[in-house]
Amino acid sequence: MNTEKQLKATNGYLMLFVLLVVIAIVIAGVAVKNPLFLIFLPIMILLIRGFFIVNPNGSKVMVLFGAYKGTVRENGFFWANPFFTRQKISLRARNFDSERVKVNDKIGNPIMINVILVWQVDNTYKAAFEVDNYEEFVRVQTDAAVRKLAGSYPYDNFDDEEAELTLRSGMDGVNEALENEITERLAIAGIKVIEARIGYLAYAPEIAGSMLKRQQAVAIVAARKKIVEGAVGMVEDALQKLSEDDIIDFDDDKKASMVSNLMVVLCGDKEAVPVLNTGTLNA
Repeated sequence: MNTEKQLKATNGYLMLFVLLVVIAIVIAGVAVKNPLFLIFLPIMILLIRGFFIVNPNGSKVMVLFGAYKGTVRENGFFWANPFFTRQKISLRARNFDSERVKVNDKIGNPIMINVILVWQVDNTYKAAFEVDNYEEFVRVQTDAAVRKLAGSYPYDNFDDEEAELTLRSGMDGVNEALENEITERLAIAGIKVIEARIGYLAYAPEIAGSMLKRQQAVAIVAARKKIVEGAVGMVEDALQKLSEDDIIDFDDDKKASMVSNLMVVLCGDKEAVPVLNTGTLNA
């Protein structure tokens, strides 16, 4: 059996009344010096040992001489067999923010990554008996899942342009894969994963500077490409407009000079400085 079963405990206030009656009998026996009160002393001790409290979103796992008897999930004041050993297990949702670990992505780049996990105990039997320490189990298995995830995807698609899903751009898909992986790993401990997502993602410090330069270079090349495409179109429109309006007739040399000047003006990083030519264009 690896499933949880509900245990209905006795109302604690009812048993408290019984305990008060036993205490009264013991006191009366002591007062009249009747040795029969000694019989009620162990009964009183056993009654006291049977009381326990279950707080909201809490539970008590009951075990009798090594045999699982059930779990009390209902909150309140109760009494149960005094020989039960009771293990407290919280049913509240908990956050786990893992440490940042250095791992290699799919193409071998060292990266820093951590995960934020929201979880709660769903099966108290598995949490209590299938693993030694379910909280430690959550921590270790989450770190293992993060390492496996990082090795399954590239950080970005600079080196793997065919990659449709990357750690940096495919957050929804990556987080879904992470949640599924952690859910599968924690199922043995009766843990329910409410949410799992990457909390921190960056290149490792030793390559962060180089990767930043590479990203900047890619951005600059892309921007230059757009600028050149736009400049070529503007030059073409300008030459066509000048020719259609018969403003000036261009030979090949004049066209080459005009194109060169316009491209310098449109593609340059700095503002163009005008030069006054007092002669001809060929001077």
